[in-house]
Amino acid sequence: MDHNLTLITTIASGFGLALIFGFIAERCRLPALVGYLFAGILIGPATPGYVADISIASQLSELGVMLLMFGVGLHFSINDLMSVKRIALPGAIVQMAIATVLGMALANCWGWTFGEGLIFGLALSCASTVVLLKALEARGILDSMNGKIAIGWLVVEDLVTVLVLVLMPPLAAILRGVSLENTTTPLTATVATPLWQTVSFTLLQVTGFIVLMLVVGKRLLPWILWHVAKTGSRELFTLAVISAAIGIACGAAVLFSVSFALGAFFAGMVMRESEFSHRAAEESLPLRDAFAVLFFVSVGMLFEPAILLEKPLSVLVVVAVIVLGKSMAAMMITLALRYPLNTALTVAASLAQIGEFSFILAGLGVSLGILPAEGMSLILAGALISMAINPMIFSLIKPLQTWLLRVSELARHYEKNTGKFSELPMTTERKYLVDQVVLVGYGRVGKRIAKVLSDNNIPFVVAEQNRELVEHLRKKGIPAVSGNASEPSVLIQAHIANAEMLVIATPDTIDVRKMIKTAKMLQPEIKIVIRTHHEDESKFLREERLGKVFYGEEELARGMSTFIVEQYTSK
Repeated sequence: MDHNLTLITTIASGFGLALIFGFIAERCRLPALVGYLFAGILIGPATPGYVADISIASQLSELGVMLLMFGVGLHFSINDLMSVKRIALPGAIVQMAIATVLGMALANCWGWTFGEGLIFGLALSCASTVVLLKALEARGILDSMNGKIAIGWLVVEDLVTVLVLVLMPPLAAILRGVSLENTTTPLTATVATPLWQTVSFTLLQVTGFIVLMLVVGKRLLPWILWHVAKTGSRELFTLAVISAAIGIACGAAVLFSVSFALGAFFAGMVMRESEFSHRAAEESLPLRDAFAVLFFVSVGMLFEPAILLEKPLSVLVVVAVIVLGKSMAAMMITLALRYPLNTALTVAASLAQIGEFSFILAGLGVSLGILPAEGMSLILAGALISMAINPMIFSLIKPLQTWLLRVSELARHYEKNTGKFSELPMTTERKYLVDQVVLVGYGRVGKRIAKVLSDNNIPFVVAEQNRELVEHLRKKGIPAVSGNASEPSVLIQAHIANAEMLVIATPDTIDVRKMIKTAKMLQPEIKIVIRTHHEDESKFLREERLGKVFYGEEELARGMSTFIVEQYTSK
């Protein structure tokens, strides 16, 4: 074959096989990523037949990393993270530390060096955001409190991993020279430059880049997008978005010695500040998806299938660390922070896999000579297996929760959510306990309803799953209880038995029918107002006459139509 066509043949074979096996994976109810990785294995050097150009695939994968990280930054919201910071920050950091130690313990058993064990453990500690988002979306819990906690947890993991990617190159020489069997050797003995000086200089470069992006980029990028958007050219707008992502990533690497990943991440973060951020995400999505596919294909090319036959026990132990070790650690941490059992099980299932950041970490480790090729193959094997069984793990949440509640008093204790925010304080005024409104959810809609109630001196109690938000409301003098309002105990604590009205204003996926049934049982005369985003649900609720139903799109259309007719007929 003409060597001048290697780029074309690599892209064609990668896309073609990724399409076929990604489709097969989806039909088998597996993440499409499994199919992409398998496509890479087939065109890699470890399998017979056509072998794609590894060097070209590696460069294409770098573009995939840039655009993946750009997408992460474009959707990164500090506000969303701060809303679950009390569980996401300590939970993610402690869980990553535990998983890293488990990985290092395995590496020690295999005779690896300290640096190899550290990178291996870190690669096992971070889960795939892509796999998680697809799993939560498939089960309709993406917007639930449990979903927000799981996403916030992974965002913290992503941020920690980005920091690790920044520090790996300057510390590579040090990590290559330290053995797990002789960790008493001073780290600075392996290089001429002192460790503190190397790390300080690296952090100084990173800080300089971040300051430049937050001060200059935050203003310049939105300004550029605004002027490009004024031209009305869709192609130019898409080109501006992609140029910013790749250009900033390359500039960060050349000028500040910062990784492509970090540069692209901050490009996405500052672009989020633009009023065109949603359009930027939409226009760049096809290209991001395409190069992300090539990234996973190129990762699959590095996999050695023989390791499944040569070291099956090692593969099983790695899978056990990912699926059991990480999950158990996350579950215990969540329960220790006094969150309900269902939240703990959801977070545990969310972390029972590894994905794109693990590949990025491992790939950089291999290129720097810190991680052996065997480590990359073990990580890929662990990723393939953990991603394949992750849907099954999510499906076990409900039966496992039911079983634990039946056999364990401790599980029942945690499920009751006995934290101080799960019941109203004894000092709550009587006006909030009789003839009050019980407002379920304090999001964008619930907050506006609460303001109207306050302006009209109508007493209300908020039932909200976010404990941090409940704490904030109480500081403002608003009575609130923490928990899932579909559970009878939460409505009881909100004094639903004496309430005048139940207003369900949350977009979260909750058992509305169960909530209404509980409220009617405790207060047969209670009036019920329901917000829903689902047309089928709105029809069912109206047919059953369970309360006054407000269907989002319908109410918006009615309000806009009324205004249009009024304006038109007033001429």
